[in-house]
Amino acid sequence: MDFVTSILTITIRAGTSLTIATIGEIFTERTGILNLGVEGIMLMGALSAFTAVFYSHSIMLGILVAMVIGGLLALIHAFLTTTMRANQVVSGLSITLFGTGFSSFLGQRLGPESNNFRLVGLRAERILPFAPKWAKDIPILSAFLNQDIITYLVYLLIPLAWFFLYKTRPGLWLRSVGEDPYTADAMGIDVTKTRYFYTIIGGMLIALGGAHLSLSYTPGWSENITGGRGWIVIALVIFSMWNPARAVWGSLLFGGINAVQFRLQASGTSIPANFLNMLPYIGTIIVLVAITWWEALSKKVGAPAALGSSYMREEK
Repeated sequence: MDFVTSILTITIRAGTSLTIATIGEIFTERTGILNLGVEGIMLMGALSAFTAVFYSHSIMLGILVAMVIGGLLALIHAFLTTTMRANQVVSGLSITLFGTGFSSFLGQRLGPESNNFRLVGLRAERILPFAPKWAKDIPILSAFLNQDIITYLVYLLIPLAWFFLYKTRPGLWLRSVGEDPYTADAMGIDVTKTRYFYTIIGGMLIALGGAHLSLSYTPGWSENITGGRGWIVIALVIFSMWNPARAVWGSLLFGGINAVQFRLQASGTSIPANFLNMLPYIGTIIVLVAITWWEALSKKVGAPAALGSSYMREEK
């Protein structure tokens, strides 16, 4: 039972950043905007959060700075795709390339010596997990309650995001913009403002996912700290069929496989470490293909009809 609890604890912790970023991307894509800049935004969020905490010793400031940076990068994407009607795929990939390169450039030059910057940060600045005393000795339950503050926020974010999308009028307006912006415009919904607003909100949540990596899951900064998680997020959006309630299952799947491979490496298995590091990504791809195939057979399509398409009111 202790082994199961330990695996579940790591699973939840590893899936937190993915869950936050996936929900952020769902909000963006539900308006019809495809953002392939997730990897770059997560990297910039991770770097800016850790840098702010390192110099200010304020966790809250680090989180705030990361979300602001994520919002600004998403604003650029929104401007290019909504106002300038640039190709959404090209714009998103540009954000990823920029975020990857710029975070690497800045990360090598922070602090008096980059190595000291990273090592001191690993020891000094992180969001520590905590649990109520009464829950520490309860198997399974302690795995859910022995987490950091961002994970606790995710527990609230998942049902709130689902309720907002499917049970509120603003959520209906958001989904209508992604399904048919011309009809939404005819109903009096400001399509441009809606796309701007939720693209920025999505970028802030994506950056928060990156901040969780550098402040909690793997505290400190190292180049390419996300390890391709931004691309996994895009896959998880499809896996979840653009539903926040289903996003958590894909994140837990990735986190669970990640936890198992860590355990196998710690046990001194003869399986090559590089192969074990591949397991979370291989598992995610296999499940994604299976789910997509099943959804196609059952004719359940969750993608917004206007995803990836530009809209200008004068074209009406």
